[in-house]
Amino acid sequence: MTASRRAFLIGTTAVAAAAAIPSWAAAVPPMHVLKDPNCGCCGAWIEILRTDGFDVTVENTSWDALNRFKLSNGLPENMTSCHTGKIGGYLIEGHVPVADIRRLLDERPDAIGLSVPGMPYGSPGMGPESEREAYDVFLLRRDGSAEVFTHYAAG
Repeated sequence: MTASRRAFLIGTTAVAAAAAIPSWAAAVPPMHVLKDPNCGCCGAWIEILRTDGFDVTVENTSWDALNRFKLSNGLPENMTSCHTGKIGGYLIEGHVPVADIRRLLDERPDAIGLSVPGMPYGSPGMGPESEREAYDVFLLRRDGSAEVFTHYAAG
């Protein structure tokens, strides 16, 4: 085999391999999550993210420190939940589904981030999706307003 043919085959193989990788796989930045060390549902949500290819680091912290972090980063009190993630310059509050995080990172709106306030049953990490209660994922705007980003009907 000639050197030019070998180079061509190596090049086309590399291009084909790169094309097989989903575009989001290389584009997803790492996520850092702050949570209470005793919260099991937070751990379940983190495992869902990791299973879906997210690189997640975890910082166990006190409730007081966690709440100070939320408020100092502009999270409205009525939009809080049990854990807070930071990814690509956005906050991810509570049990936000992976699809919504990916959409946020793809669309890059001018916002603080996403929130699923409270801990709705059937949201990621909070029980079976087939039994979920209806809930909304909110887009948190920098002006303090919030709008529904995605609605999830009861399962």
